[in-house]
Amino acid sequence: MTRFADLPREEQRTRMEATIRAYFQGCNDADVDAMAATFHPDAVHYFPPGIGGPWRGARTIGENWRALVMRIGSAWSIERLMAEPESLQAVIEWTHWKTALGGYLRGDEWYRFDPETGLITEIRAFYAATSDGRDEVTLEGFDYEAEGYHLVPPVDRPHPDATDR
Repeated sequence: MTRFADLPREEQRTRMEATIRAYFQGCNDADVDAMAATFHPDAVHYFPPGIGGPWRGARTIGENWRALVMRIGSAWSIERLMAEPESLQAVIEWTHWKTALGGYLRGDEWYRFDPETGLITEIRAFYAATSDGRDEVTLEGFDYEAEGYHLVPPVDRPHPDATDR
């Protein structure tokens, strides 16, 4: 079988998008098996603090979303989707409809895909929300340093032209 990373770029892009759409269909159907089939067995879904994440494992992710469908009437729509085969990553914007509560949540997610299988290995969820006063707003359990993220601003502050010095 051909490795996912060795497929033509357009085929990778098409499959990445199809995998994300199949995942969302599984979420909307509350079908744990369908959701789990889109993930690498060891996949991780990261969330902002206070949500109860990260969720680890394909079945755990599916079971947790099914529970929300049952408890608060969750449904999801994909608003935008971009896939980048060169990095085996994709990003989407979505709406999480909470029909039993009469509300919704908007956000986005970054996806990583396994180079062997093309299955989702990681989701990092970001929510549209107001600041709650924390000094650091990060994903619980995500190792920013190990992933090469900046740990300090890329420029000196305050700016030399700032009036509050």
